[in-house]
Amino acid sequence: TFFGSARFKEGDQWYDEARKLAHMLANVGFDIVTGGGPGIMEAANQGAHEVHEHNGSLLENDKKVGDSVGLNIKLPFEQRINAFVDKAVAFHYFFVRKVMLSYYAQVYIFFPGGFGTLDEVFEIITLIQTKKITAHVPVILVGKDFWTPLIQWINDGVYDQYRAIDKEDLSIFTIVDNAEEAFKIIKHTPERKEF
Repeated sequence: TFFGSARFKEGDQWYDEARKLAHMLANVGFDIVTGGGPGIMEAANQGAHEVHEHNGSLLENDKKVGDSVGLNIKLPFEQRINAFVDKAVAFHYFFVRKVMLSYYAQVYIFFPGGFGTLDEVFEIITLIQTKKITAHVPVILVGKDFWTPLIQWINDGVYDQYRAIDKEDLSIFTIVDNAEEAFKIIKHTPERKEF
């Protein structure tokens, strides 16, 4: 599942990295799931959609190409499903959509974003910390420049100064700088069996 800002446009560094990573993952059989909207969501759906356009539904070794899935939210204005979603579901409530974005994920991929992205990353980390997600599911934060100041504050303040979390909580997530680094981690991730 990909998360990140809806404000990035094609040609932006993070849009292009999300598109590249989704393309790499779909090409080895991972389904790409997003919120179905613009920005990082569109980029990830575009990367997966392009694999389908080029390969059809099967790769050379008869392995299934990853699907481009969008789990959209019904709003009276603004967000519409992007043009690269091949399979779409629309939800009325944010909380239901959020559960569906997280429940079956093999990996959580977070690109730079605003309050919504930060809400989602902290919720996923909390669910893993409290063992509500019991399988080891990688949380990958893409973009060292964006994430490092936040993680430094968590290390120095939340952990070191206030002891509000445990040291092992700091290993729930991994920061990488680009699609290639993320792909190296994800391709070795065991299939999630806990449902």
